[in-house]
Amino acid sequence: MRYIITIDQRTSSSKALLFDESLNLLDRKSADIEIIRPRPDWVEADAEAIFTSTMDAISRLELPEFEGNEFSVSICNQRESVVLWDRNTGKPVYHAILWRCRRGTEICNELADQGQEPRIREITGLVADPYFSASKVKWVLDNIPSVRERAERGDVLMGTIDTWLIWKLTGGKVHATDYTNASRTMLFNLQSLEWDQDMMRLFNIPAVMLPEPRPSDSSFGCTDLSGLLPEPVTIAGVIGNSHGALVGQMCFDKGMGKTTYGTGSSVMFNVGDEPVKAPNGMVCSVGYSMFDNTCYVLEGHSHSSGAVLDWLRDNLQIIGNADETQLMANSVPDNGGVYFVPAFSGLGSPWWIPQAKAMITGLTLESTRAHVVRAALESIAYQVSDVVELTSRELAAPPRELCVDGQWASNSFLMQFQADILGIPVCRMDLPEASGLGSAILNCCNAGIFTSIDQIRQKHEPTQSCEPQMKPEERIRLKQGWLQSVHTVMLSTPKQSQ
Repeated sequence: MRYIITIDQRTSSSKALLFDESLNLLDRKSADIEIIRPRPDWVEADAEAIFTSTMDAISRLELPEFEGNEFSVSICNQRESVVLWDRNTGKPVYHAILWRCRRGTEICNELADQGQEPRIREITGLVADPYFSASKVKWVLDNIPSVRERAERGDVLMGTIDTWLIWKLTGGKVHATDYTNASRTMLFNLQSLEWDQDMMRLFNIPAVMLPEPRPSDSSFGCTDLSGLLPEPVTIAGVIGNSHGALVGQMCFDKGMGKTTYGTGSSVMFNVGDEPVKAPNGMVCSVGYSMFDNTCYVLEGHSHSSGAVLDWLRDNLQIIGNADETQLMANSVPDNGGVYFVPAFSGLGSPWWIPQAKAMITGLTLESTRAHVVRAALESIAYQVSDVVELTSRELAAPPRELCVDGQWASNSFLMQFQADILGIPVCRMDLPEASGLGSAILNCCNAGIFTSIDQIRQKHEPTQSCEPQMKPEERIRLKQGWLQSVHTVMLSTPKQSQ
């Protein structure tokens, strides 16, 4: 029997999943990671702790006997977060700077003021925003003593989290990434599928720092998982977590889309085998690459989905845990006119206003904590709806359904409200680990278990469907209230930051 140990490295935890060659999920374990916030809008993590938590999760999997069985490793990971480390010692030169960190705002604003935004969009498919990796790398090079000098000598390497894990797992033998992660750095050319010289010059990042980009179904070296396995096995199937969910949800046809609900929410639509010009408020990235073919996607991202529920629990302490939110939301007949715009890390798609701040509107003396909790859950759905509607206009055809996955897809109130506010069915996989499943599928492609997309489709998991029940006039009224609240946030944001 063949088994796949899948690493699913996320913002606040590392998961380890065990699949067999039939893609049955046999076991899963997770380990938490401490998030570091040294200043407002700065978000970091100890890169060594990310690796340690990954190994901790793997070590607790109940693995079959190695004798007579074949093993391999696949990786899906949080995107845009970046690590810089010393090539010779393997030690990070600074904490991992996570995707939610806004310290690169000034760098991106300067580029926009210089008129560089159209060129960035043309080459990379992205917008000049600190969400992506390049400004984070430039900040470290510019602000941490001696790092730029060492980087220009070739002594400092950089990579997104997949690259860091591959380097550690292979004992420093492989410095590589996959096309999907590379396409989220603002340094990658979508047409050539190579690092772009113009972008490296624009951000003043030495080429010698960058990992080798490879297709998602490639091999990425060998590992014995720091001695957990008696002999080295292949690492194959590496992909950004949102992209892994696209594969896991079997969104292989142009126009198919999915949403992954995590700390933030990624809304992604397959646009075929050629990159497209993204409309304002969205970006174009590599969706996946397998069987010598590259698929592209339009994507919108809301920065605060599960993060808003964490804030209610940890900061306001009006809920004990996120599981309570469904019961509380259903305890009131509606939101009571309360809207929550969770711009804790700025407004993402389709607005892209990095310095916007979160706001709750419509509070009255009759408002209760249940109304606030309900408004928080509804805000997740509204943000997704904004992106889906923009994509529908770009594709000139509304989607027939939306596939969903991720931690908060299990919240039935949220899923029903999502279907209601979109006016289309929302289809939820029985298996919650869509990102890990996508990574395991790519691993199987590398091993020759799958030789075509049609073979993969036969493994499609059954789904649960939430059908829209809301009347159109109610949907319009609620959406108008949401958009008015978003505009209130925009009006309160200084014009130079928009």
